[in-house]
Amino acid sequence: MTRLSLHRLAWSLPLLLAVSLAPTPAAGHELNSASLSLTEVEGQDGRFLMRWEASSSTLRSELATPAVFPPACKLDGAFLDCGDAGLVGTIELPWLEGTETSVMLVIEWRSGSRLVRVLTGSDPSLPVYGIPSSAGLRGLRPIVVDYTRLGVDHILTGFDHLLFVVALTLLVRGGRRLIGAVTAFTVAHSLTLACAVFGWLTLPAPPVEAAIALSIVLVCGECIRPTDSLARRAPWAVTFAFGLLHGLGFASSLLDIGLPERHVPAALLFFNVGVEIGQLGVIALVVALHLLAERASMQPAKVQRGLVYAMGGMAGYWSIERIVAALTGPGV
Repeated sequence: MTRLSLHRLAWSLPLLLAVSLAPTPAAGHELNSASLSLTEVEGQDGRFLMRWEASSSTLRSELATPAVFPPACKLDGAFLDCGDAGLVGTIELPWLEGTETSVMLVIEWRSGSRLVRVLTGSDPSLPVYGIPSSAGLRGLRPIVVDYTRLGVDHILTGFDHLLFVVALTLLVRGGRRLIGAVTAFTVAHSLTLACAVFGWLTLPAPPVEAAIALSIVLVCGECIRPTDSLARRAPWAVTFAFGLLHGLGFASSLLDIGLPERHVPAALLFFNVGVEIGQLGVIALVVALHLLAERASMQPAKVQRGLVYAMGGMAGYWSIERIVAALTGPGV
């Protein structure tokens, strides 16, 4: 590849990033979708009211029993009776495998715990955890795997958190300073994530999401600021403050996903571990691309500036959109 081609590629990267992250209209081809909800009945441990809804009349008529439940659970009309042991085991939708249908599975317990998953043809089953304390650490393996994966998925698909990590990596110079800033961010978002999950701290989601978007704008602004600033002198202090906000965003997503009723601390811990793995992977990729750009004589400073403008523009759009949503939402 010629040097001119490399330069063109470098300048196209910010545009490609902006296009890929921009909101797009829904595809015109509508796939079948369905929902299965299980709500624990008041005053009856282990007994759940089952509701099955499907967009396709074929699914509604042919699947009177849409799922295979754990052996201890028995169907009783519109109810699922799992006895004193509760709903524990694997819920499977064998008919779903290989199809393009998606099924949202929602389980709600009387305690207020809630578990939400979308099952697809490539992943048609869901483990519902009921690991006894006598099983020890080895018994927690399903939670370790599942919630670590969810944490990694969240950081890689949560574009606002992803852009903040990229902007932070571009802002902070020096390995030790970057490690310190990332550590402060980790400690901060771990604190608010735990406080929100355990109900010790509650804030409405729209203002939090707007503040997260604004934090990306600010860090992008610091990346192109020619003069010295607090963010450059003490990046750990700035990342700690923003980490508190991002932790609340993580908590909102985790609570939407749901936590296993009897193993909240373990699920919280390994979700956080997954988030950290995702963050470190993103940082390593950004550093590697920067070094590659330097070796290829691609003028990394110009590439970085274009990338920062693209990220800042996208975050500015999110900020306006979220501020309007916060100001015009219900109860305002």
